[in-house]
Amino acid sequence: MTDSIAIHWFRRDLRLEDNASLYYALKSGYPVLPIFIYDTNILDPLPREDRRVVFIHQTVANLKKQLQQLGSDLLVLVGKPVECYQQLLQNFQIAQVYTNKDYEPYAIERDLQVKEVLQKHNICFFSYKDHVVFEHPEVETVEGKPYTVYTPYKNRWLQVLNSFYYKAYPTLKYRSQFWKQEGTAFKYPSLSELGFKEISCEVRAPNLSKDLLLNYAERRDYPALNSTSNLSVHLRFGTISVREVVRQALRVESHAFLNEIIWRDFFSMILSQFPRVVTEAFKPAYEKISWRNNENEFQRWCEGRTGYPLVDAGMRELAATGYMHNRVRMVAASFLTKHLLIDWRWGEAHFAQLLMDYDLASNNGNWQWAAGCGCDAAPYFRIFNPVEQAKKFDPDGEYIKKWVPEYGTLKYPLPIVEHAFARKRALETFKKALSFN
Repeated sequence: MTDSIAIHWFRRDLRLEDNASLYYALKSGYPVLPIFIYDTNILDPLPREDRRVVFIHQTVANLKKQLQQLGSDLLVLVGKPVECYQQLLQNFQIAQVYTNKDYEPYAIERDLQVKEVLQKHNICFFSYKDHVVFEHPEVETVEGKPYTVYTPYKNRWLQVLNSFYYKAYPTLKYRSQFWKQEGTAFKYPSLSELGFKEISCEVRAPNLSKDLLLNYAERRDYPALNSTSNLSVHLRFGTISVREVVRQALRVESHAFLNEIIWRDFFSMILSQFPRVVTEAFKPAYEKISWRNNENEFQRWCEGRTGYPLVDAGMRELAATGYMHNRVRMVAASFLTKHLLIDWRWGEAHFAQLLMDYDLASNNGNWQWAAGCGCDAAPYFRIFNPVEQAKKFDPDGEYIKKWVPEYGTLKYPLPIVEHAFARKRALETFKKALSFN
């Protein structure tokens, strides 16, 4: 073999184990140089204090350390991906580039641009499914079209599933194929060199214990309980394989937990097949809704000062940690879109700025679900009562007391709007827009 190398480009797959693209790169016969690019197209618009960037920086550093222990290294570049590849072409004799697919519109466009650059040098660009269990068209209708309703999608997903789709890639079996580093290690830029500040970033370890999986359906909706898997961040950045999650869920027959993975695949498929959802309601009729979009009320919602303690607790948890319990996310999103009649896109953008586990497909899909305008939405007339939700899912007020310590005192604000009035107003507004009256 010549001095030519293959490149594995890490993106949303920050692990060595069970990694589809890395497996095929290592089997290519070429020494494999792993790279990671801090994409300035993504980084530049972000606030300078961003927990996700801190987490990525820590994770990539750990990945680099693991590779160095194998006698290799991780080459980290900073800039626009096309320019980074032009730089790589000057320094290495590249035969092939391997990476895992990303289904977001920007990522698709980015990969096309990189592929064009490589093709001019007769370099093959290979991409593999790794982030999801199924991609379109692996699960589709009998007419060969993408599903637009969740339940039939789920039923077909379960019919198609077999061990082939969640079998682990034995990546480290071929660890000897990593490009060998000689001499000084590649430099790794500090957070400050990337233009970001070091801030506190707590990322909880994944919990796939038998107890959690078996009791997931009964416990998952109670925010005060430690009953969530903490997987969303790890799946978002690929520090755990989705195939590993499926294997664990099937091992104990946790159908409720597996259902969450199917939702994730569903939203990813919707984004890839209907990219207009990034800026538009999936159901066009919902574009006619007369949103109130009161900026003062939106600010109070963002700050957790609505006078509804469950909503406020969730918003404060989000601001303080980058997390929010899923049940509380639904209540907070319903409150913004139904009680305050503020455009779901405002809420989606706020979550996108703060969520540690921010994923465009899931964030967009869940916000459209809450607003009633998505492909598989809560009906417009489903309006969560935040008081009743608190009584049901935080009966002792444990979660609320943690995040809203002044609740029950004169310091806590009165409700921003009365529930019965807000519900009636929302129903009338939605009915008018959707011509149901």
